Amino acid sequence: MLVGIMGGTFDPIHTGHLIAAERARVEAGLDEVWLMPANVPPHKSNAPKASTQQRWEMVCLAAEGNPFFRPIDIEIGKGGVSYSIDTIELLCKEYPTTEFAYIIGADMVQYLPQWHRIDDIVRHIRFIGLARPGYDLDMAHMPENIRKRVTIVPMPLVEISSTAIRAERGQERSVRYLVPEAVNGYMEVNRLYEA
Repeated sequence: MLVGIMGGTFDPIHTGHLIAAERARVEAGLDEVWLMPANVPPHKSNAPKASTQQRWEMVCLAAEGNPFFRPIDIEIGKGGVSYSIDTIELLCKEYPTTEFAYIIGADMVQYLPQWHRIDDIVRHIRFIGLARPGYDLDMAHMPENIRKRVTIVPMPLVEISSTAIRAERGQERSVRYLVPEAVNGYMEVNRLYEA
């Protein structure tokens, strides 16, 4: 089985995430996409606004109705800072017959050589880079061991971000259709991101 891993803070998860997950699934021939909220992302300076439990519950709601999407709480359950190599080693240990591919933006592909223990990472998994229209990614200068483990797939331009959704909620504006309906309802009930 080939599984795409889409990790993120998901503060909150939104329609853009789901479009990207579906595009990666179809274009790269994935059997499933596992949506994996980070416990404490190492590259983010600010803590998530929603609690870990709230972010997890929103991811579960967002995955409902798509038989190819599965929430996975491996990083939340592990606790601490979420480093990719630690997560990958856990996944490979728990699911030894599954092949994994990390789904990332094509803009992040160029930074793969700087990832912590990237040589170990590419021995275990592949990468799917989502290229937005107009984005030109030159992989010629990337080390071959990384380059051969990356598949680039086209991604439609979707201008939705968790930051913008939090800002809209903070100004009491509707974010309906920017997030799945169940997530919108959850944010309303729990008064998430309100000023």
